[in-house]
Amino acid sequence: MARVLISTPLLEDSLTALAGHDLLGGAPGSDAGAEALICPPMVAVGEDELTRMSRLRVIAVAGAGTDAIDLAAAAARGIAVLSAGEALVETTADLAFGLIISASRLTGEAEAGLRGGAWHGWGFADTLGRDVHGATLGLVGYGRIGRAVARRAAGFAMNVLHHTRNPTDERGWRANLDAMLAESDIVSLHVPLTAATRGLIDARRIGLIGPQGVLVNTARGAVLDEAALARALERGELLAAGLDVYADEPHVGRELLAAPRAILLPHIGSATDRTRRAMLALAAERVAAFLAASG
Repeated sequence: MARVLISTPLLEDSLTALAGHDLLGGAPGSDAGAEALICPPMVAVGEDELTRMSRLRVIAVAGAGTDAIDLAAAAARGIAVLSAGEALVETTADLAFGLIISASRLTGEAEAGLRGGAWHGWGFADTLGRDVHGATLGLVGYGRIGRAVARRAAGFAMNVLHHTRNPTDERGWRANLDAMLAESDIVSLHVPLTAATRGLIDARRIGLIGPQGVLVNTARGAVLDEAALARALERGELLAAGLDVYADEPHVGRELLAAPRAILLPHIGSATDRTRRAMLALAAERVAAFLAASG
């Protein structure tokens, strides 16, 4: 029996794979005797936390991405790092495509006008967004979630392009990111946060999308230069944007909060009851399998 520290709500029906182990709740680093840790994807696990867990053998992220974990420090201690990203693919893709539609059709601006009393009836030239059906969608990154968004786009007769560092041998792959951005009407980000992707979409690349373009980010906030995005929206250099992630969560910059035609959500890409339970269950299964295999 191993001690497993769980830094999420203790949803018993999602932890059946760990039956027989000693389960306790708490923040990373709060139990020195823990041999396994299950944590949410945005909770930092750094040198200090790892030092306080001297018996730790495995970390499982109940979600996608391991960028909040000090992977070098974990590797130096021989700690395995696992994730449960498969559990949230379809739910996150739903939200990403929802942002594509909402941002493109300027629904945030339209709703704010209605609630603020600025709507005085149907107007022929009011709140003119852009069509999603038939538009060209550029996917930056083409992993599980990117592919799931592409499947949804097919139902809207969209022309789907994608950029990855290595060829996918699929129709729509573009080797040159800049060229794909310039070719796209709507761009959706689906890359993990790494040294190579941090700040990937900067002011210059936002400019390539153009004044009728739409940018959506459900990946990681630091992939995008948020200040540059806010300036582009303010200057009319981009039509609209939809964000669910931010570089310094839960802080959202004032420039971004004030930017026009920006739909801003509080990182709810995987936020359905069924999916959050599935994320925890898969993390628990992976920890159980690791403990069984390692003895």
